[in-house]
Amino acid sequence: MLTIHAADALRYGWDEEFEPVPGGAVAVQGNRVVGMGTLAEVREQFPDARVRHWPGVLGPAFLHRGPLPDAPTPRERMHAVLKLGATAVLEEHADTPELRAAAARNDIVVVPTSMPTHRRYGFLHAGRADFAVFDENGECVATVLGGRLVHRRR
Repeated sequence: MLTIHAADALRYGWDEEFEPVPGGAVAVQGNRVVGMGTLAEVREQFPDARVRHWPGVLGPAFLHRGPLPDAPTPRERMHAVLKLGATAVLEEHADTPELRAAAARNDIVVVPTSMPTHRRYGFLHAGRADFAVFDENGECVATVLGGRLVHRRR
């Protein structure tokens, strides 16, 4: 199903070089980003798409660089990462077979520690739809991983 995720603003990246797009949106088909821009531009491209509106700023999901949050089970530890707006973790912190299995089951990317990484991912047209929405306090409102809504703050 084609879905447009719209927010108060869209950021293509989190560095200063990426200016926010007021009233921005991302179109998602399956697990891929198929369009980005203002909501009006994206709706024009995909007039029949379902639209989800989010309060806050929509931007690329994070790479969680530190130790995984404490939780009773590996699955809950991975879900805690998703609640932070991250869809990838460093291999050194997914250091048990149980954590790697939980990451794989949830489609969370495990990035080799030796690989050069940026703190946050950037959008790529036709790239995997991994993004998050953050409120004015920087708290994660929603996380989308591979086109699926995996966390939504109530």
